[in-house]
Amino acid sequence: MPTPTNPFERLLKNVQIGEENYRFYSLPDLNDERYDKLPFSIRVLLEAAVRNCDNFQVREKDVENILNWQDNQSKDVEIPFKPARVILQDFTGVPAVVDFAAMRDAVKALGGDPSIINPICPADLVIDHSVQVDVSRKIDALKENHKLEMERNKERFQFLKWGAKAFKNLTIVPPGTGIVHQVNLEYLARAVFNTGGLLYPDSLVGTDSHTTMINGLGVVGWGVGGIEAEAVMLGQAISMVLPKVVGYKLTGKMTGMATSTDAVLTITKHLRQIGVVGKFVEFFGPGVSQLSIADRATISNMCPEYGATVGYFPVDEQSIVYLRQTGRSEKQLQYIEKYLRAMKMFRNYNNPDEDPVFSQVIELDLGDIVSCLSGPKRPHDRVSVSDMKADFQQCLDNKVGFKGFHIPSEKQCKQSSFTFNDENFTIKHGSVVIAAITSCTNTSNPSVMLGAGLLAKKAVACGLSVSPYIKTSLSPGSGVVTYYLKESGVLDPLAKLGFDLVGYGCMTCIGNSGPLPESVASAIEKEDLVVCGILSGNRNFEGRIHPLTRANYLASPPLVVAYALAGTVNIDFEKEPIGKSTDGTDVYLRDIWPTREELQEVERKYVLPAMFSEVYEKLQEGSPAWNALETPDSMLYPWDEKSTYIKFPPFFLRMSKEVPAMQSIENAAVLLNLGDSVTTDHISPAGSIARNSPAARYLAGRGLVPRDFNSYGSRRGNDAVMARGTFANIRLVNKFIGKAGPKTVHISSGQTMDVFDASERYLMDGRHLIILAGKDYGSGSSRDWAAKGPWILGIKAVICESFERIHRSNLIGMGIVPLQFIDGQSTESLGLTGKESYNINIPSDLKPGDLVDVTMDNGRSFKAK
Repeated sequence: MPTPTNPFERLLKNVQIGEENYRFYSLPDLNDERYDKLPFSIRVLLEAAVRNCDNFQVREKDVENILNWQDNQSKDVEIPFKPARVILQDFTGVPAVVDFAAMRDAVKALGGDPSIINPICPADLVIDHSVQVDVSRKIDALKENHKLEMERNKERFQFLKWGAKAFKNLTIVPPGTGIVHQVNLEYLARAVFNTGGLLYPDSLVGTDSHTTMINGLGVVGWGVGGIEAEAVMLGQAISMVLPKVVGYKLTGKMTGMATSTDAVLTITKHLRQIGVVGKFVEFFGPGVSQLSIADRATISNMCPEYGATVGYFPVDEQSIVYLRQTGRSEKQLQYIEKYLRAMKMFRNYNNPDEDPVFSQVIELDLGDIVSCLSGPKRPHDRVSVSDMKADFQQCLDNKVGFKGFHIPSEKQCKQSSFTFNDENFTIKHGSVVIAAITSCTNTSNPSVMLGAGLLAKKAVACGLSVSPYIKTSLSPGSGVVTYYLKESGVLDPLAKLGFDLVGYGCMTCIGNSGPLPESVASAIEKEDLVVCGILSGNRNFEGRIHPLTRANYLASPPLVVAYALAGTVNIDFEKEPIGKSTDGTDVYLRDIWPTREELQEVERKYVLPAMFSEVYEKLQEGSPAWNALETPDSMLYPWDEKSTYIKFPPFFLRMSKEVPAMQSIENAAVLLNLGDSVTTDHISPAGSIARNSPAARYLAGRGLVPRDFNSYGSRRGNDAVMARGTFANIRLVNKFIGKAGPKTVHISSGQTMDVFDASERYLMDGRHLIILAGKDYGSGSSRDWAAKGPWILGIKAVICESFERIHRSNLIGMGIVPLQFIDGQSTESLGLTGKESYNINIPSDLKPGDLVDVTMDNGRSFKAK
């Protein structure tokens, strides 16, 4: 709500829409010609600044800086942004609620009133990251996986349920509902907020990097770390650099076998090559009108993979159609459209006169998009289906890297035989062992989901089948998907191919793929095979999907089914049959691929507004197991010292009313010397806890057996587990060691040991610690524990060639200094071995962009910024 001190009160406009009276800050009434030239995404930032201007957090100068975007975009001008809401998923949401609970204790300890600690900014937490594919290819897999999810996560879920009762402005969406971004798109998104009759654009930040999916509906939002999200929940503005805006012009329309998945993989590779880190991307051009909201959301979803802050599609007629289809009321639709039109935020993509000024413009003809995948180790390594066989062969030959496994030619023909369900099978390099229709990227899109179903239906009719040892799964992003798959008659054919419904959650895409059959795992390990996972997800970094699938490819749901049928990626679908029909004739992929006309007819007939209304009316109900959870009614959380899930965090133990001064870093040892593309998966894994890891030893010491270890992601409410899991990824490559593994060298003793154990040794000696790294440090999912964990390990600074935006912000939030080598410099060019001791002079008035002096015990020095 506006405050009496808002200097822009004069812009408040009253308007009657239908039978209701509304108010809004009318930006066109600024009567400033610069407004009409602003990118639509920047107009949203401007409105938030005008509405929240109090000359304290948001100043009049900030409003002017945003309005003057065209001149300021290249000047690193900082602006505040106060989003309308926050969205969280449970992996990142649990530590946020833990911190809120601990804040109440800390405020009480300092003599304050703990009840004042509540989210000021509305927050929704969707529990979607905890369910695993423990059971698959069974009719009751959904039920069994949910049962296991509730058993494993009882403590976490009880804690979250307590949080929903204890804190104001916090809503919890129970497990088994859907994936956070799909629930956001289909239900939570407002498009335009109506708070007591005051209208303003929906906007948000979320504790998941794929929060950007909502950009496809015309809502500005992006992923932040948990630390930044907590600050927003407490009413703080985000401080951000006024971004450049890349205009991405779409023309033409997709043809042939191309899908929205192929479009986003093509765009991801294109934008990665151009370089859009820290920038907004705004889509425009007549091609946009050819894309459904689900298609646009797919493209926006993978914004983190192409590196931008947002991938924005302004609201247009299609957006209103989608909002109506997903059950929003006619009253909402009326004020949404009238408000956005009045604010000049409603877009006609076929009218070039509405095109704003962009920092740069790039173009793509949708007609040029072909069927493709991305992999085997990165989302932006696109490869067309027609080149897949040759590309995989090349990957076997190439030296170890993002596109290589370096398998000697004499070992490339190796095979491994095994028995599964009393049948004999053989796998080799390129064999598919996981095929998952999963992830918000695609399961929110009826065209690709129905495409997978129709392909499955045709395959079953031809007599094709999927080998029983392949771990197939279907994990939709909401119950609506199951509804229309069932009504259209394709759920059963999918199940006949092994794609039984296994749960509503992220599952395989975040590494919750569950175990492979023992005989399959043994066969892979016996011959050290490069086997594959195929998933309709957005991330395929090493070690993420499953420790034994060294090659993982992102693909559309129909292609997931196709490669599962083929059983290998080592196939040329244009020249080789996918299988044989019951009468022995060859069946090619083109024979069973559904046409666009078929898809459009089925989608028109079976994706109905009533489905969305029926599913989301039950949003808060939860399962019987959820409703049976008992939670305390106390304002303060009763911490259980025996809990291995929820633990009072160390961050508030020495909190005082005074802010401590910044201190220089002295006699620091290098804990890890890392290379390029160290992801948050490397820093803070989300997947399974290895039985020989420090975290496993900690849990075993508390009486847990391996089957009860659960995952790192599920234990983010316990700092003792998460500290031990920091840098515990089996694919981490530390230059001190020279091969993949979660180890380092304790420089003082020369001993090789686990990273956590080395940090403890250094802390006992009173040593500060730093990390050396290459380019793109901290890329991947936004994880607060990728900053909290290093803080607990005693790391004071990270020096690298470049940072991922969210991770850099999280490091600052934890008091870890993010330093970059001067352009062109690196550990190699400076001759740093990592065995030196480092002193870093931190001045008390340090500001972003300042140079600091780094000196070493060998007398050498360099500057970092």
